[in-house]
Amino acid sequence: MSDEQAEVAQEESLFEAPPLAEQERMVEAVLFASGDPVSLTDLTARMPHGCAPKAALEQLQKRYEGRGVRVVRVGDNWAIRTAPDLGFLMQKETVETRKLSRAAIETLAIVSYHQPCTRAEIEEIRGVSVSRGTLDQLMELEWIRFGRRRMSPGRPVTYVVTSQFLDHFGLESARDLPGVKELRAAGLLESRPMPGLDERDEEDDQDDLFEDES
Repeated sequence: MSDEQAEVAQEESLFEAPPLAEQERMVEAVLFASGDPVSLTDLTARMPHGCAPKAALEQLQKRYEGRGVRVVRVGDNWAIRTAPDLGFLMQKETVETRKLSRAAIETLAIVSYHQPCTRAEIEEIRGVSVSRGTLDQLMELEWIRFGRRRMSPGRPVTYVVTSQFLDHFGLESARDLPGVKELRAAGLLESRPMPGLDERDEEDDQDDLFEDES
């Protein structure tokens, strides 16, 4: 072999593509680290000269068959994804935090302390009208429900708190709600009379805050 031929052979060896097994490892590393599917063009640009990413992908795809993750084609791109039959393991239930409006908080408080009460009674205590949406929101949260109808003209429906409401706030019953004096002592209530209660009412026992639903 002449010196010229030897030099050409040496140059070719410098640009010789890695073994296919090594190319598989490269493709695997890129797909694993990428947050988005990767195209063949991108793989070709990343890998050493002479590599065949398509062949490496096909080999890698076969290697991952039956495993917990798979090499899948996403449009014209490629990605590593969880096996479809194991998708349930990736599911996670989350609790959505929803803030109540001031109107909803006031309405809930009135129902809690004055149950069973009608919509008209809630509006009388609040001093403003109660929108249907406010009541719907509290019912959707399952914190209030319909009580018995009043034996009065029109037989209006009443509202009462639910067992879900009690469970959420760690109460055995609505009678375990803090009284006016306790709320005031904790700084959660102003010194002025509580809406719907006069000074005489405030001196009564906590049981007097509740009406008998029967």
